[in-house]
Amino acid sequence: MFFRQLTLMVRDLESSVGFYETMTELAITRRIKDGEADIAFLANQDGETTVELVCTPGTQKFEGKGFFVSFLTDKLDAMHDLAQAKGLNPSTIRNPDPQSRYFYVYDPDGVSVQLKQIM
Repeated sequence: MFFRQLTLMVRDLESSVGFYETMTELAITRRIKDGEADIAFLANQDGETTVELVCTPGTQKFEGKGFFVSFLTDKLDAMHDLAQAKGLNPSTIRNPDPQSRYFYVYDPDGVSVQLKQIM
């Protein structure tokens, strides 16, 4: 068994797609409309990680508290620089032990996204 997909209810689909494409390097694999909902699926190159973004007018959105999503990267410093250049106010890079480094940045809806590098 493995974790397949995370679904997030978002306020602005285009802003959220732009954030996840930039900061997690996921790419849109498909977009659909289901009633009033606009939905975008983003995945990594191998399709093993999927984030579904759903924008439906008038529905409750995630409040962004007590929750974070972690993505592994092999270019943590470059991603931190990119987050700074985009004005996303990333946290400082933390190095809690010799095996890992990470930082946090918030998506447009307040979800805390961790980018992590394992040494």
